[in-house]
Amino acid sequence: MRERPTPERLDDENPAWTAESVAKVGPANEVLPQIFGEQMAKEMLKPRGRPRVEFPKERINIRLSQDVITYFKAAGDGFFSACLVKYHIAAKFAR
Repeated sequence: MRERPTPERLDDENPAWTAESVAKVGPANEVLPQIFGEQMAKEMLKPRGRPRVEFPKERINIRLSQDVITYFKAAGDGFFSACLVKYHIAAKFAR
């Protein structure tokens, strides 16, 4: 179990927030350019992660018979991609 921090061990460079310091806080897009400059702030505020796609894929559950799974796994690594290609072809012909 961790010990509770004692006042002697608290970080002097990061003091506790006061009502006055909280009142000075603003949105990151307004404060960061003043501290780091426009270019660095723009880089820091850039959204992270994978970009949104126009038509995202949807997660579904599918149950396949063992012989279908064996057929596609026989193709080796990337068997699921091969399965997906077959589904795309089937969907084109079904239209």
